[in-house]
Amino acid sequence: MTTPRLRQITQVRRNQPSQDGAGVKIRRIHEFGGGIDPFLMLDELGSDRPDDYLAGFPPHPHRGIQTLTYVLHGGLTHEDHLGHSSTIAAGDAQWMHTGHGIIHSEMPLTDSQGLHAFQLWLNLAAADKLSPATYRDVRGDEMPRLTHGGAELIALGGHWQAEDGEAIDGPLDALAGRGAVAHARLAPESRLSLAVEAPTLLVYVFAGELAIGERRVGAGQLASLGAGEHLVLEGGESGGEALVLAGHPHGEPIAHYGPFVMNTQAELEQALLDYRNGTFIEG
Repeated sequence: MTTPRLRQITQVRRNQPSQDGAGVKIRRIHEFGGGIDPFLMLDELGSDRPDDYLAGFPPHPHRGIQTLTYVLHGGLTHEDHLGHSSTIAAGDAQWMHTGHGIIHSEMPLTDSQGLHAFQLWLNLAAADKLSPATYRDVRGDEMPRLTHGGAELIALGGHWQAEDGEAIDGPLDALAGRGAVAHARLAPESRLSLAVEAPTLLVYVFAGELAIGERRVGAGQLASLGAGEHLVLEGGESGGEALVLAGHPHGEPIAHYGPFVMNTQAELEQALLDYRNGTFIEG
């Protein structure tokens, strides 16, 4: 029997201050060159200053992607042209398949700890970029958990399996690129061992510090993992928290302009034309 290979870090990149929407301050990691395929971008929204985020994200279009938003503190209210209107709070998530086109708004809410949330962009395969738009939200109590000692994995979507064979499936089961997304929490000196064979594997540490293989990764850093079948996260002396992202690359060209992600420049120009002439949300 072949011993599973431990996945080691091949690259670490740090988030960068940015802003989006109506001046919302964020910390962003993006790669529209295919380096983290099928993922495109990860934004972290976090502040105890309401002026940093309450202006929110007024109505705007998207085409060719999925978005996944996950809230730790505060909340977000979503509305779109399809008639969806819902609010997610701490522990909840919302998923949007933009397909052919969707126009939506996201307005932040605050709680006693301000706002702390993440938005992930997943690239749609070429065959799905003009599919019908859909939306759903998921409450925190719908998300299954793996617990091992002081380590916990909360599955937002996709399949997750511990080293001992225990497995869970997150409620978001239609993530692009057979994606899987989870929130890992590790107490000091705890350890979480997962079987992960997906070619793309990313760990974004947002609190504390984690040991991943032979390296330590601190808050605000995204680690890309190399080939293998076995991921080990260790909490060390202080513990830490991270988003764990796994998926299968599309291996297709990426053409990006603002909220549109297609495969060619001609498709981007068509998206802009459709938005201007009022046919963007049809199809």
